[in-house]
Amino acid sequence: MTTPERPHLLHIDSSIQGDRSVSRALSAQAAARWRDAHPDGTVVYRDLAAEPLPHIDEHAAQARFVPPEQHTSEQAAAFALSERLAGEVKAADVVLLGLPIYNFGAPSTVKAWVDHLVFPGLSVDGVSGEGLLGGTDLIVLAARGGGYGPGTPKEGWDHAGQWLPHGLSLTGLEPRFVAAELTLADVNPAMAELRGLAAESLAAARTEIEQLWAAERVQAASS
Repeated sequence: MTTPERPHLLHIDSSIQGDRSVSRALSAQAAARWRDAHPDGTVVYRDLAAEPLPHIDEHAAQARFVPPEQHTSEQAAAFALSERLAGEVKAADVVLLGLPIYNFGAPSTVKAWVDHLVFPGLSVDGVSGEGLLGGTDLIVLAARGGGYGPGTPKEGWDHAGQWLPHGLSLTGLEPRFVAAELTLADVNPAMAELRGLAAESLAAARTEIEQLWAAERVQAASS
Protein backbone atom coordinates (compact mmCIF):
# COMPACT_ATOMS: atom_id res chain seq x y z
CA MET A 1 0.00 0.00 0.00
CA THR A 2 1.39 3.41 -0.97
CA THR A 3 1.64 5.94 1.85
CA PRO A 4 0.09 9.30 0.89
CA GLU A 5 2.56 12.15 0.72
CA ARG A 6 2.33 14.57 3.59
CA PRO A 7 1.42 18.21 2.80
CA HIS A 8 4.53 20.34 2.55
CA LEU A 9 5.15 24.06 3.05
CA LEU A 10 8.15 26.14 1.97
CA HIS A 11 8.32 29.30 4.12
CA ILE A 12 10.70 32.04 2.97
CA ASP A 13 11.47 35.36 4.69
CA SER A 14 13.65 38.16 3.37
CA SER A 15 13.27 41.19 5.65
CA ILE A 16 16.35 42.56 7.42
CA GLN A 17 14.18 44.03 10.20
CA GLY A 18 14.01 40.97 12.46
CA ASP A 19 11.22 41.11 15.04
CA ARG A 20 10.20 44.57 13.79
CA SER A 21 9.36 43.23 10.35
CA VAL A 22 5.75 43.34 9.23
CA SER A 23 6.35 40.92 6.34
CA ARG A 24 7.85 38.40 8.78
CA ALA A 25 4.88 38.79 11.11
CA LEU A 26 2.45 38.22 8.24
CA SER A 27 4.33 35.22 6.86
CA ALA A 28 4.53 33.72 10.36
CA GLN A 29 0.77 34.14 10.76
CA ALA A 30 0.17 32.47 7.40
CA ALA A 31 2.52 29.61 8.28
CA ALA A 32 0.69 29.08 11.57
CA ARG A 33 -2.68 28.93 9.79
CA TRP A 34 -1.24 26.46 7.27
CA ARG A 35 0.02 24.24 10.09
CA ASP A 36 -3.41 24.41 11.76
CA ALA A 37 -4.94 23.16 8.51
CA HIS A 38 -2.25 20.51 7.95
CA PRO A 39 -1.19 19.21 11.39
CA ASP A 40 0.58 16.28 9.72
CA GLY A 41 2.39 18.53 7.25
CA THR A 42 6.08 19.32 6.97
CA VAL A 43 7.77 22.71 6.73
CA VAL A 44 11.07 23.91 5.28
CA TYR A 45 12.13 27.41 6.29
CA ARG A 46 14.59 29.58 4.36
CA ASP A 47 15.71 32.99 5.64
CA LEU A 48 17.21 34.97 2.78
CA ALA A 49 18.32 37.76 5.12
CA ALA A 50 20.13 35.53 7.62
CA GLU A 51 21.58 33.26 4.93
CA PRO A 52 21.62 35.23 1.66
CA LEU A 53 22.11 33.40 -1.59
CA PRO A 54 25.07 34.48 -3.72
CA HIS A 55 24.13 36.82 -6.51
CA ILE A 56 24.28 35.20 -9.91
CA ASP A 57 27.73 35.43 -11.53
CA GLU A 58 29.38 34.37 -14.77
CA HIS A 59 29.67 30.74 -13.64
CA ALA A 60 25.97 30.54 -12.77
CA ALA A 61 25.07 32.17 -16.08
CA GLN A 62 27.31 29.86 -18.12
CA ALA A 63 26.01 26.76 -16.35
CA ARG A 64 22.66 27.29 -18.07
CA PHE A 65 24.19 26.74 -21.50
CA VAL A 66 26.68 23.96 -20.81
CA PRO A 67 25.69 20.29 -20.40
CA PRO A 68 26.09 19.20 -16.75
CA GLU A 69 28.75 16.64 -17.66
CA GLN A 70 30.87 19.50 -19.05
CA HIS A 71 30.52 21.85 -16.08
CA THR A 72 33.56 23.31 -14.42
CA SER A 73 33.62 23.01 -10.63
CA GLU A 74 32.22 26.55 -10.32
CA GLN A 75 29.45 25.85 -12.83
CA ALA A 76 28.63 22.58 -11.08
CA ALA A 77 28.28 24.40 -7.76
CA ALA A 78 25.96 26.97 -9.35
CA PHE A 79 23.90 24.20 -10.97
CA ALA A 80 23.64 22.36 -7.65
CA LEU A 81 22.32 25.49 -5.95
CA SER A 82 19.66 26.09 -8.62
CA GLU A 83 18.73 22.41 -8.50
CA ARG A 84 18.29 22.61 -4.72
CA LEU A 85 16.17 25.78 -4.89
CA ALA A 86 13.97 24.41 -7.68
CA GLY A 87 13.65 21.17 -5.74
CA GLU A 88 12.45 23.03 -2.65
CA VAL A 89 9.67 24.65 -4.66
CA LYS A 90 8.73 21.44 -6.50
CA ALA A 91 8.44 19.58 -3.20
CA ALA A 92 6.08 22.19 -1.74
CA ASP A 93 2.32 22.37 -2.06
CA VAL A 94 2.49 25.98 -0.87
CA VAL A 95 5.28 28.56 -0.82
CA LEU A 96 4.98 31.54 1.51
CA LEU A 97 7.27 34.46 0.64
CA GLY A 98 7.65 37.43 2.98
CA LEU A 99 8.38 40.41 0.73
CA PRO A 100 9.25 43.90 2.01
CA ILE A 101 10.01 46.84 -0.26
CA TYR A 102 13.43 48.51 -0.16
CA ASN A 103 13.89 51.65 -2.26
CA PHE A 104 10.69 50.81 -4.16
CA GLY A 105 11.90 47.34 -5.16
CA ALA A 106 12.39 43.83 -3.85
CA PRO A 107 15.37 43.01 -1.61
CA SER A 108 18.35 41.94 -3.67
CA THR A 109 18.24 38.61 -1.83
CA VAL A 110 14.83 37.88 -3.36
CA LYS A 111 16.17 38.87 -6.78
CA ALA A 112 19.03 36.41 -6.27
CA TRP A 113 16.53 33.66 -5.32
CA VAL A 114 14.57 34.28 -8.52
CA ASP A 115 17.73 34.46 -10.64
CA HIS A 116 18.93 31.08 -9.36
CA LEU A 117 15.45 29.56 -9.57
CA VAL A 118 14.89 30.39 -13.26
CA PHE A 119 16.96 27.67 -14.89
CA PRO A 120 16.29 25.74 -18.12
CA GLY A 121 15.69 22.07 -17.36
CA LEU A 122 15.02 22.71 -13.67
CA SER A 123 12.17 25.23 -13.54
CA VAL A 124 11.64 25.78 -17.27
CA ASP A 125 11.36 23.07 -19.92
CA GLY A 126 14.42 23.56 -22.11
CA VAL A 127 12.56 22.54 -25.28
CA SER A 128 8.98 23.79 -24.96
CA GLY A 129 9.68 26.71 -22.61
CA GLU A 130 6.87 25.50 -20.35
CA GLY A 131 7.17 26.32 -16.67
CA LEU A 132 7.82 23.30 -14.47
CA LEU A 133 6.76 24.79 -11.11
CA GLY A 134 3.15 25.59 -11.93
CA GLY A 135 1.70 23.04 -9.52
CA THR A 136 2.84 25.03 -6.48
CA ASP A 137 0.76 27.76 -4.82
CA LEU A 138 2.86 30.89 -4.15
CA ILE A 139 1.45 33.33 -1.61
CA VAL A 140 3.39 36.57 -1.14
CA LEU A 141 3.06 38.35 2.20
CA ALA A 142 4.03 41.88 1.24
CA ALA A 143 4.77 44.86 3.47
CA ARG A 144 4.99 48.32 1.93
CA GLY A 145 6.28 51.20 4.00
CA GLY A 146 4.38 53.74 1.92
CA GLY A 147 1.19 53.81 -0.08
CA TYR A 148 1.28 52.97 -3.78
CA GLY A 149 -2.38 52.48 -4.63
CA PRO A 150 -4.47 54.34 -7.23
CA GLY A 151 -4.58 58.07 -6.63
CA THR A 152 -1.63 58.17 -4.22
CA PRO A 153 1.39 60.40 -4.92
CA LYS A 154 3.56 57.31 -5.55
CA GLU A 155 1.05 55.24 -7.47
CA GLY A 156 2.91 52.55 -9.41
CA TRP A 157 6.14 52.88 -7.44
CA ASP A 158 5.82 49.40 -5.94
CA HIS A 159 8.26 47.80 -8.33
CA ALA A 160 8.57 44.66 -6.19
CA GLY A 161 4.95 43.72 -6.69
CA GLN A 162 5.10 44.53 -10.39
CA TRP A 163 8.36 42.67 -11.00
CA LEU A 164 7.87 39.40 -9.14
CA PRO A 165 5.12 37.91 -11.36
CA HIS A 166 7.17 38.78 -14.45
CA GLY A 167 10.41 37.49 -12.95
CA LEU A 168 8.83 34.12 -12.14
CA SER A 169 6.59 33.85 -15.20
CA LEU A 170 8.86 31.41 -17.05
CA THR A 171 8.67 28.95 -14.16
CA GLY A 172 4.87 28.67 -14.10
CA LEU A 173 4.62 30.15 -10.61
CA GLU A 174 1.81 32.71 -10.28
CA PRO A 175 2.17 34.70 -7.05
CA ARG A 176 -0.90 36.04 -5.28
CA PHE A 177 -0.38 38.89 -2.87
CA VAL A 178 -1.59 39.67 0.62
CA ALA A 179 -0.28 43.15 1.37
CA ALA A 180 -0.14 45.67 4.21
CA GLU A 181 0.68 49.26 3.27
CA LEU A 182 1.90 52.35 5.13
CA THR A 183 3.83 50.17 7.57
CA LEU A 184 6.26 53.01 8.35
CA ALA A 185 3.50 55.27 9.68
CA ASP A 186 4.12 54.24 13.30
CA VAL A 187 7.83 55.10 13.17
CA ASN A 188 7.92 58.03 10.75
CA PRO A 189 6.58 61.27 12.30
CA ALA A 190 5.94 62.67 8.83
CA MET A 191 3.41 59.88 8.30
CA ALA A 192 1.63 60.27 11.64
CA GLU A 193 -1.65 61.29 10.03
CA LEU A 194 -1.68 58.02 8.09
CA ARG A 195 -1.54 55.74 11.14
CA GLY A 196 -5.26 55.05 11.02
CA LEU A 197 -5.06 53.96 7.39
CA ALA A 198 -1.98 51.87 8.17
CA ALA A 199 -3.85 50.06 10.95
CA GLU A 200 -6.76 49.39 8.61
CA SER A 201 -4.46 48.00 5.93
CA LEU A 202 -2.67 45.72 8.39
CA ALA A 203 -5.96 44.50 9.85
CA ALA A 204 -7.28 43.74 6.37
CA ALA A 205 -4.16 41.74 5.53
CA ARG A 206 -4.40 39.76 8.77
CA THR A 207 -8.08 39.05 8.11
CA GLU A 208 -7.27 37.82 4.62
CA ILE A 209 -4.61 35.52 6.05
CA GLU A 210 -7.08 34.11 8.58
CA GLN A 211 -9.30 33.08 5.69
CA LEU A 212 -6.57 31.01 4.05
CA TRP A 213 -7.19 27.25 4.33
CA ALA A 214 -10.28 27.97 6.48
CA ALA A 215 -12.17 24.87 5.31
CA GLU A 216 -9.12 22.67 5.83
CA ARG A 217 -8.67 24.05 9.36
CA VAL A 218 -12.26 23.24 10.25
CA GLN A 219 -11.82 19.73 8.92
CA ALA A 220 -8.54 19.27 10.78
CA ALA A 221 -10.10 20.48 14.04
CA SER A 222 -13.01 18.05 13.75
CA SER A 223 -10.99 15.00 12.80
